[in-house]
Amino acid sequence: MIGLISATAAGAAARDRLAAAWPGRTRVYGGPVGDAVRTAFAECDRLVCFLATGAVVRLVAPLLDDKRTDPGVVCVDEGGRFAVSLVGGHGGGANELARAVGEVLGAEPVVTTATDAVGLAGLDTLGLPVEGDVAGVSRALLDGEPVALRAEVAWPLPPLPVGAEGAYGIRLTDRTVEPSEGEVVLRPPSLVVGVGASRGAPVDEVLGLVEDALREAGLSAASVAELATVDAKAEEPGIVGAAERLGVPLVTYTADALAGVEVPNPSDAPLAAVGTPSVAEAAALVRGGELLVPKRKSAAVPAMATCAVVRRPGRGRLAVVGLGPGARDLVTPRARAELRRASVLVGLDQYVDQIRDLLRPGTRVLESGLGAEEERARTAVEEARRGQAVALIGSGDAGVYAMASPALAEASDDIDVVGVPGVTAALAAGAILGAPLGHDHVSISLSDLHTPWEVIERRVQAAAEADLVVTFYNPRSRGRDWQLPKALAILAGHREPSTPVGVVRNASRADESSRLSTLAALDPATVDMMTVVTVGNTATREIAGRMVTPRGYRWQEDPASRRSPAASSLTSGSGTSGSGTCASVKSASDKSEETL
Repeated sequence: MIGLISATAAGAAARDRLAAAWPGRTRVYGGPVGDAVRTAFAECDRLVCFLATGAVVRLVAPLLDDKRTDPGVVCVDEGGRFAVSLVGGHGGGANELARAVGEVLGAEPVVTTATDAVGLAGLDTLGLPVEGDVAGVSRALLDGEPVALRAEVAWPLPPLPVGAEGAYGIRLTDRTVEPSEGEVVLRPPSLVVGVGASRGAPVDEVLGLVEDALREAGLSAASVAELATVDAKAEEPGIVGAAERLGVPLVTYTADALAGVEVPNPSDAPLAAVGTPSVAEAAALVRGGELLVPKRKSAAVPAMATCAVVRRPGRGRLAVVGLGPGARDLVTPRARAELRRASVLVGLDQYVDQIRDLLRPGTRVLESGLGAEEERARTAVEEARRGQAVALIGSGDAGVYAMASPALAEASDDIDVVGVPGVTAALAAGAILGAPLGHDHVSISLSDLHTPWEVIERRVQAAAEADLVVTFYNPRSRGRDWQLPKALAILAGHREPSTPVGVVRNASRADESSRLSTLAALDPATVDMMTVVTVGNTATREIAGRMVTPRGYRWQEDPASRRSPAASSLTSGSGTSGSGTCASVKSASDKSEETL
């Protein structure tokens, strides 16, 4: 819960905007400010105080106990200009809260934590239990001193400027080791404990068995991700209680699912009781992994619980990221977040150059030139299979004539895949031209490097007959100069010569250019691979220098639509006998990465 405290009318107005933006996540504290801060500090995970920083410092100073448990505190000034992360930047979540407050209120987030200031991932913000010399190792990273990463378990981490050697170290392990001097130990959630229990098994017996098994195997309870069992035991108090006391979820599987898992120690007893020859081992192994602790029984007589421990390797993560058409302000916040999260970036060299400054220090960049799409896709998937957090980038939307298709064709269900949408060339061009995509439309690539021309021609013919607005990607290159004239000729068989055509080159980039032409007047020689061409349908018109396709056709029969000159220009020539407009936009966004 986020506590909101204000002292003035302006503060209350900003406070109420936050409360409206985050329903169910905030609680407003009224009354004397000092009392409100003290109460909110005790009851909430984070606080936003619409007060001067000096006032908040004096109020919260006596309340501070431990940065690992204190709530994060953000201050917002009277003018709503700044959201200052004051206390608990990492552990309390104040840094992220300051950014979130800034997005809602239009305030500038002020974050002074050293790692955040230079773009480093904070070791205490990775979402993993952390032990050891966090301050010392973080300082070494900031100062550029050699820091060694010793990964005993494959796990996707954000980028860190680490190497194989160094006086300082980061150790990624699920074993019960003590951090050495100048070392940080990170505990990945890599362990799954399968449990079985007789009806009425005491929680202390189940928990004691699990803790003994982990301790004797030299495994850390901090790395336990979940307890797993058969669904018939989903409400067994001893198992439920053990999961609660370990602070991990309880996951259950059907007896049929567990019966299909090959285990080293099957038994007739669970087969008779719940329908599977193994509960503990099968529940731990059902999703794969390495069996570290085979089935063992509790020490009680008679034994009422069993457990087994499996190390499940971290799943690599592949984010397929669309960068938009080129302008930095059209790179979405979600895309920026994925770029900062990835420890490995794979992409076309010219696209990497566009966003290199957005990457965190330590990001490994694998770039290549035009014509290597399949190689990039394979590389990205292979890196994810090694347990890395990977971002595969493409311009525009990565799913539109870009990298998502070849990557997903390579990927299987052994990695996590996330798609991040981007602004396409067609959308960027459409915004420049006016509203050419206001009704049904289709995008067609004229490149026959991957698609036979006979197939492309049939699609253009179908779009022409269906009276769809058409956006042509990859319209013309030095080696392909006849496809665009042929496609325009097909459309001309179904549309008037005056149909508007929009041409946009390098949409949203510094050298952007655009123009309106017509189906009869457009010279294909003026178009290249950096251009998208948008051809209107029979209803598309040029209005005040803009290309507009009406949202529907009812206006054709609505006398009221003829009351204004603009409406009149829309109705004239409607239907198959009406004039149309064609717009062409040239853009590097989401064009196919073929060799020019």
